[in-house]
Amino acid sequence: MANFAKSRVPQFSVDVYQNEYLPEGGRDVNAIVTVTSTGGGTSGAAALLTGAGASPAHIPAGQQPGVPNAAVVIMVDCSGSMEYPPTKMRNAREATAAAVDTLRDGVDFAVVGGTHQAKDVYPGNGRLATANAVTRAQAKEALSKLNAGGGTAISTWLRLADQLLAESDAPIRHGILLTDGRNEHESPRHLLNALEACAGRFTCDARGVGTDWDVKEVTGIASALLGTADIVADPRGLAADFTQMMENAMGKEVADVALRLWTPVGVEIKFVKQVAPVVEDLTGRRTEAGPRAGDYPTGSWGDESRDYHVCVRVPEAGIGQEMLAARVSLVLPDPSGGTPQTLSQGLVRAVWTDDMVASTSINPQVAHYTGQAELAQVIQQGLNARKSGDFDGATAKLGRAVQLAAASGNADTAKLLSKVVDVVDATTGTVRLKAKVAEADEMTLETRSTKTVRVKK
Repeated sequence: MANFAKSRVPQFSVDVYQNEYLPEGGRDVNAIVTVTSTGGGTSGAAALLTGAGASPAHIPAGQQPGVPNAAVVIMVDCSGSMEYPPTKMRNAREATAAAVDTLRDGVDFAVVGGTHQAKDVYPGNGRLATANAVTRAQAKEALSKLNAGGGTAISTWLRLADQLLAESDAPIRHGILLTDGRNEHESPRHLLNALEACAGRFTCDARGVGTDWDVKEVTGIASALLGTADIVADPRGLAADFTQMMENAMGKEVADVALRLWTPVGVEIKFVKQVAPVVEDLTGRRTEAGPRAGDYPTGSWGDESRDYHVCVRVPEAGIGQEMLAARVSLVLPDPSGGTPQTLSQGLVRAVWTDDMVASTSINPQVAHYTGQAELAQVIQQGLNARKSGDFDGATAKLGRAVQLAAASGNADTAKLLSKVVDVVDATTGTVRLKAKVAEADEMTLETRSTKTVRVKK
């Protein structure tokens, strides 16, 4: 297992895919922006973060020698419901121990036990431990003593995690949250306030174990904190899932990267969405970044690639005219408050033409992700209609979902849909609602509805 001091920072690239041609009177410009970070294991931190002639003082704290690049807090549900069945709490303890074993030496970490209040399980006293053989063993010993009892107030877990993570100088600050029930012992406003307070301070993966938790609560936590959400229907799968989550967290090398969108005078931003690997609307998360520029948060990065859909509305122009519709940049904040560093950028263009073939052609990437966003939407609408007793509406929406999943090659979502509907014809979206659906299957479809597939090559 690599030591944090040997970690590398990836290089970023931005590629823009669009049909820049508009017909006379056309105003809406769509582009898919693919952001890729590569070379996390081969390119040095200084090479990316200092640049030509820059001083080492500009390297973020976590990339400087002797400072950990990551801090992690694991929040484990210890409410009374975790006793039923008794194996659930044991599986949670074992999963958390497996995650602790996956921590790299030098990473700051802590374990929080969550009920109607948050308990600092390890190392205690509002501190973080530094991962090594001794502290990992101590943490697992503390975990072995965890017992279930009490209610559920997730806001207290998140606020304690935030306080603990604030003690670390590491730029990568991450939480892992496990719950098996609904957030019943506080108001929804308490949780919303905590999420608003923690947003931008750390990222968080959230998992629901069993089938007694609320999908919208768990996915809402992950969405607000730029993490992943999933169901672990069988508690026996927790250890593998926790290990994978921690490995992914340990692979992150750069924190707080923002997608910066600059637009000329007269250009209106309609939306900015992440569309791969999951659909996440970032439009409302904009923070102003100077004249006609705004930043959209993307969280932490390792070696990976993500796709974003940018749609802007430009002023009308005559045939033959062209303009820069938007400039998309990836920026890294300067921890000392100086000018953020631009890691890479791409341009979105608009060209007006009377060539009908050129102006009516839809870029394949734009078409694909428009369909994927619709897929996520109609699954949610179909499941909501089914729960409310609108079976005709549910059949129509889930049939459309089957059609979209088949057309885009989203085999995983198609498989999940087949557990909720009987597929008569995937091409036309002809389906019948199943009379009986396992609760775990319906919750899995809802939780994973926003997962997308990349454009077929």
